[in-house]
Amino acid sequence: MAEGAASCKIARMSAQQITPQLRQWIIEQATAGHTPDSVLQAMLDSGWQEEVAVQAMEQTLEAHLRGQGQLEALKAGLPPESKPLPEPELQQSPSTLNISGHEVKVLLNMQDPRVVVFGGLLTDEECDQLMAQAGSRLARSETVKNETGTSEINEARTSDGMFFQRGENALCERLERRIAELLRWPVENGEGLQVLRYRPGAEYKPHYDYFDPAQAGTATVLKRGGQRVGTLVIYLNTPAKGGATTFPDIKLEVAPVKGNAVFFSYDRPHPATRTLHGGAPVIEGEKWVATKWLREGRFE
Repeated sequence: MAEGAASCKIARMSAQQITPQLRQWIIEQATAGHTPDSVLQAMLDSGWQEEVAVQAMEQTLEAHLRGQGQLEALKAGLPPESKPLPEPELQQSPSTLNISGHEVKVLLNMQDPRVVVFGGLLTDEECDQLMAQAGSRLARSETVKNETGTSEINEARTSDGMFFQRGENALCERLERRIAELLRWPVENGEGLQVLRYRPGAEYKPHYDYFDPAQAGTATVLKRGGQRVGTLVIYLNTPAKGGATTFPDIKLEVAPVKGNAVFFSYDRPHPATRTLHGGAPVIEGEKWVATKWLREGRFE
């Protein structure tokens, strides 16, 4: 690897242009079995600016490997998995879906990564009811503590939140049935709805929703239903400014509009899924959301 890095350095132009020679060197390192992280580090060690190095890596690997179906496997370090995932019925590109008499609009349908934006998943009345029922039970939001599988307050998440038990009341039960039908995933494989309130300045920094297999506490969490395989974020109001759901890896922002929702799925617990996402800071007003996480198996 050191010899390859030296060759890369020799070929580098003073203006740090992405040359054909550089692209060829990246391809050679990738096909030789070096991981993207190690190739990137070699470039940084040889004096490349990080922004240029990352751009060169992304452009070269996308162009050279995606057509061969190898890029995601290279990023993940393992072959693509094939397993059932929650998935709406969108094969014929419908503009709307009829879910037990409730019309849901399809506003965005992205295949890779799998991201779908729905319009009108909840009515205004349902949004208001859910906020009212959750309001008195809000407390500082917590995240899973990787070391133990328990939860803790994390400075990366500055919202207030609460969890409904699955089927806790008639409203939750109705919404859970609707979500299950929309995403074609069993009700019992879903966690209870979590309602979050973000005040001005509150945010949730970019993160993944799956449980990291490398962490000691993950085994404990997985006993309750296996890995998470999908996320549905429902917007219960429309803040005046800010609060978008962001996907940094694909440069996508989903505006928080009352009643709408964004769904994304992930076939493995790995950044190769490109499901890094966050809640941008609220600039003006408040943002309320309801999140539904979907597990591989029955969630207890």
